Amino acid sequence: MNNKAITCNKLTKQFGGFKAVDQITFDVDSGEIFGFLGANGAGKTTAMRMLCGLSYPTSGEATVAGFNVYKQQEKIKASIGYMSQKFSLYENLTVYENIEFYGGVYGLSRPEIKKRGENVVSTLGLTNEAKKLVGELPLGWKQKLAFSVAIFHRPKIVFLDEPTGGVDPVTRRQFWDLIYEAAADGITVFVTTHYMDEAEYCNRISVMVDGRMEALDTPTNLKKKFNTHSMDDVFYQLARKAERS
Repeated sequence: MNNKAITCNKLTKQFGGFKAVDQITFDVDSGEIFGFLGANGAGKTTAMRMLCGLSYPTSGEATVAGFNVYKQQEKIKASIGYMSQKFSLYENLTVYENIEFYGGVYGLSRPEIKKRGENVVSTLGLTNEAKKLVGELPLGWKQKLAFSVAIFHRPKIVFLDEPTGGVDPVTRRQFWDLIYEAAADGITVFVTTHYMDEAEYCNRISVMVDGRMEALDTPTNLKKKFNTHSMDDVFYQLARKAERS
């Protein structure tokens, strides 16, 4: 049985003469927390869009949750969750109305939405805020709620695009506790981040430079390879190779 949540072989996206993503090859195990790092312009977002079924590759091969990125994009979309830095919650709806809305989008039954929704609200400590507009919540709570909504339908994989931007270290740590819980439940986590301390929380890390994957290993092994005790140093040593502005 294939236990790979994501497979990529020479995956490429080209815009005219510009290769935004240049023959990246890697795989992600089911239940793994996989860090996808790179400076702005490195190609991370373009690669993620292909893996989420939102953009067709120019060449190469890839599967996500066992589905082909060329032929089965709708099945990919049904099998994944997604959360971006800008979130996806409706600020003019209440906490519970957001949960009900996304539960319906994901095709869950009303009893299932009610059951899971109550669990989400209770787990996040939002019972007293369930009828408040999301726009009234502190940023950290919005982020934790957005993540909970992204995995509400229990997807095989969740894609997190810089999900902890703008919050304090304590709230980021709490957010990562939710990520660990999701991974323990068998959800594969594919996460981009600018915070190198968060890279330490991943099982493995890749670093993209100018559309190419320049490094891929565990945080411990990468620090050994680059002879440093800091993931910041690893990142900077690789990022210095970048030629794109």
